[in-house]
Amino acid sequence: MTSLQFSKSTTASNLPLTDLDVPALIAEACRDLAADVDEEQLLSSIQANIYAGVSRDELWQALLMSARAYIESEPAYTFVAARFLLLSLYNAVGVSGGPQLGLQDAPALYSGYFATYLQRGIELKMLDPRLAEFDLTSLVAAIKPERDLLFAYPGLQTLYDRYLLQHGGCHFELPQLLWMRVAMGLALNEQDKELRAIEFYELISQFYFTPATPTLFNAGTCHPQLSSCYLTTVQDDLWHIFKSIQDNALLSKWAGGLGNDWTNVRASGSHINGTNGTSQGIIPFLKVVNDTAVAVNQGGKRKGAVCAYLENWHLDIEDFLDLRRNTGDERRRTHDMNTACWISDEFMRRVQQGEQWTLFSPDEVPDLHDLYGEAFTRRYCEYEQLAANGRLRQFRRVPALELWRKMLTRLFETGHPWLTWKDAANVRSTQDHAGVIHSSNLCTEILLNTSKDQTAVCNLGSLNLAAHLSNGQLDLPRLQATIGTAVRMLDNVIDINYYPTPEARQANSRHRPIGLGLMGFQDALFHLGLSYASQTAVDFADQSMEAISYYALLASTELAAERGCYASYQGSKWQRGLLPFDSIALLERERGMALEVDRTVRLDWQVVRDAIQQHGMRNSNVLAIAPTATISTIVGVSQSIEPEYKNLYVKSNLSGEFTTINTFLVNDLKAAGLWSAEMLEMLKYYDGSLRDISQLPTELRQRYQTAFEVDATWLIECASRRQKWIDMGQSLNLYLVEPSGNKLHDIYMLAWRKGLKTTYYLRTAAATQIEKSTIDVNRWGIQPRWMKHSSPSSTIQVTRASIAKPLACSLDDQCEVCQ
Repeated sequence: MTSLQFSKSTTASNLPLTDLDVPALIAEACRDLAADVDEEQLLSSIQANIYAGVSRDELWQALLMSARAYIESEPAYTFVAARFLLLSLYNAVGVSGGPQLGLQDAPALYSGYFATYLQRGIELKMLDPRLAEFDLTSLVAAIKPERDLLFAYPGLQTLYDRYLLQHGGCHFELPQLLWMRVAMGLALNEQDKELRAIEFYELISQFYFTPATPTLFNAGTCHPQLSSCYLTTVQDDLWHIFKSIQDNALLSKWAGGLGNDWTNVRASGSHINGTNGTSQGIIPFLKVVNDTAVAVNQGGKRKGAVCAYLENWHLDIEDFLDLRRNTGDERRRTHDMNTACWISDEFMRRVQQGEQWTLFSPDEVPDLHDLYGEAFTRRYCEYEQLAANGRLRQFRRVPALELWRKMLTRLFETGHPWLTWKDAANVRSTQDHAGVIHSSNLCTEILLNTSKDQTAVCNLGSLNLAAHLSNGQLDLPRLQATIGTAVRMLDNVIDINYYPTPEARQANSRHRPIGLGLMGFQDALFHLGLSYASQTAVDFADQSMEAISYYALLASTELAAERGCYASYQGSKWQRGLLPFDSIALLERERGMALEVDRTVRLDWQVVRDAIQQHGMRNSNVLAIAPTATISTIVGVSQSIEPEYKNLYVKSNLSGEFTTINTFLVNDLKAAGLWSAEMLEMLKYYDGSLRDISQLPTELRQRYQTAFEVDATWLIECASRRQKWIDMGQSLNLYLVEPSGNKLHDIYMLAWRKGLKTTYYLRTAAATQIEKSTIDVNRWGIQPRWMKHSSPSSTIQVTRASIAKPLACSLDDQCEVCQ
């Protein structure tokens, strides 16, 4: 094969089998990035990657791959790669046989193509015909094509692969058309729908706020299933068990993440009256749930996902803890399903005090499932006495510490079960008058009541915290404006939404919960020059979450004034004058001990109290921080409330692998004259960590600590500060580089004492590192001990001993369902 020789004078006519003018495309992609990128270098790289007779598609791929290769050494190439992809998309949807389109042609392309795009989508039965009823002239005038240039490569590639509409393998939706389609889809029921659609478009196209993935997938389509999360309670009868599994399939089909509460179902060995037989317990049913999640893969867009919750007094709890193990009977393993324990304060007290814990079958203790706090403790002790007196058929007593140790061991080995707390969730629930919270959702941030007749539903979206900074501080007017529009968008989801089951429709219509969250917290810290491991970061977490909560609650009251309260408002904590941070005292009273929660208040909350008393609330719940695994990639910011994983690593998702380098660090190193090929080699050698690069200033190494270098107590303290303002929960991952029994015990006890409602993954350093085949590994000496990897331990001694790193639960194991 003969390589094509390009020069600046190369024209389209010189290229065999393609009409693309490669030098012109390079000049387009590098425009306004000339200070950071080398066009000649890029041209040479492309020349080395193509051959005579290359097809148009192959040439586009060569352009992309060549630009991607330089991202690690110069982050600006991420925008070059994104522009190549953008140009390929423009030329794919442009007029066939017309001239090659450049970035400057985007305004004319969007203007001329908008109506055609809508018409085609409607004809293909992919877009809602009502979109054609908008005033398209006003909408197309509002589209800002230049905002396509905001995308970095991973974000645009993810959008291209999974979000932009296509037919027969050909894309016909452009990025700004996606944003406008979503905005129109959420404005369908508005009185002035064009004005609202433009308002929504302005917000999301500038990356101030992004709706969750189901909304991006389906808004404006013929199947507007826009909700992210569904929570169900499974009843103790065969018909309802399999109805629940069918419901899982229907809910998962349209991109919903699932949380199932299985505590009602009787344990293995229990008597079955109808057949006079013996129950096999919950494990065989959970195997069916696991396989259903695999079979229903959300139209190939992403994997179906479900989390099973079980209270840890259930007699099957120890078998439940083993579900994710890689050893044992495969018929009793669920490798594709998540698990979580729903834990009472009574259990935590007994762990602390070294007392016994009794396991029951729920058919003999049916009311425990609906009790929490002091009421649960009283009734639980009564059942223990009945068991001691021989009044119950099935029970088993175990040391509470032993069960706790097994929970931590499995969490360490497999990343499961996630540890979540029943009493903190229920005592602080705004809807304590309307039922009981029996579980969280797939990603542990949603906390809503469930029952046989109600499937809890939550509609999610996240604001970009980093985009709301100005002059080194939070831009409160901008934040208030964003939140006001975002809450309106999320509330609109409830009425537009397609509900796969009647139980989901009933619950969502009656309570109208929404989940406004945030992303880009770590980026905001970088903008402010703060280390995550600092008191100033903790204070910023507190300050920012208070402001978000303040404006979100006000926005819901304003909607209530316009549209009315949610149906079950009477009797709620809102109606009783209790705000989320007021309920901390209630939890302390139920728990019988002080919570280690800072009570600082900065804003005038009487304004919010007065607004609620005057207008009520439109939404039973307003705030929840989801993982944002995908939408944060799309808009190019750090995920949710996560610390920086590493300063250089390869991130994997369903769109492939992306080299991710910390642009903030590179810019600081450039400013200090320290960025070089040698520094890049050192970053690779030390797996994206600055800890052992002694040439760097201490202040930089402190600011750019990676997730495994930031002590988990800082993550918990930041989360505790947020939790006091949040009416639901937050997806909180914890990171440990050298976990031990003592460390795990201490951090999860701390999380409980700090008033957290839930935790999510325990992340431990993966048994893989950045590829080092291109660097001299002998040049930098022997790797530090903390970076070495070994095999997983099989047990945890809570009282002593360290634990080797596991092979499970690396950052590659991400939930992409909530967002």
